[in-house]
Amino acid sequence: MAGFTHRLGEALGNAVDRKLNREIRKGRLPRHVACIMDGNRRHAFQKLIPVALGHKLGKEKLEDVMDWILEYEIKYLTVYALSTENLYNRSEDELKELFELYVMGLEELVVDERIHDNKVKISVIGRRELLPKKVIDAIEKAEKITENYEDYVFTICLAYGSREEIVQAIREIASLHASGELSLDQIDEKEVSNRLYTKGVPDPDLIIRTSGEERISNFLLWQSAYSEFIFVDTYWPSFSKREFLRALQTYQTRTRRFGE
Repeated sequence: MAGFTHRLGEALGNAVDRKLNREIRKGRLPRHVACIMDGNRRHAFQKLIPVALGHKLGKEKLEDVMDWILEYEIKYLTVYALSTENLYNRSEDELKELFELYVMGLEELVVDERIHDNKVKISVIGRRELLPKKVIDAIEKAEKITENYEDYVFTICLAYGSREEIVQAIREIASLHASGELSLDQIDEKEVSNRLYTKGVPDPDLIIRTSGEERISNFLLWQSAYSEFIFVDTYWPSFSKREFLRALQTYQTRTRRFGE
């Protein structure tokens, strides 16, 4: 009886997913989805597994999400992997494990057929000078190998903080103004956007945060001014395709007014 109930539940779930898929494909899809991948550590605590394994499962979930992004032909994916604050409030052992995962993940990306078949450009933004050399080397290799791809753009935020990003842009603009290269009248939103790490990438249409937290934690503060936010209770490693599809469905029901 238990086996029959499980199979019935699975069949019903698959039917729901197929219906969601049909409905979503009829509507407008976001051009740019960003994810705050929150909850790896809490997932590990909940499952009574090592934190390192929680982060590994989070990395594997990101690979799933990339599949979904490609399936629905969403051109831009940006993910928040490590904040500048994390560099100072995580233990040395945990950071070491994370750095190993980043190197492994970047090395896997450069040989991943999905990247090359779909012409996915890899970009890493943030204060990479704060990262270990082996991570920087892996970043530079991934960016170099995919630099001429432009069908999709996958941006990873590492050692990233949006306030710092904005301050840096302000400094550049102030320097240009002081040298006479930029007048006050020329300083506008476009000038600021062109000096952010995300230059050339459109602002995110949809930002998804997992783990039940409802804040943006210093992520894309300037770029998210008119983004739609969806907060999911599930921890990142358990984030399912159905939840992803429901996020897309919710996005499609919203009217984007852009301040009107």
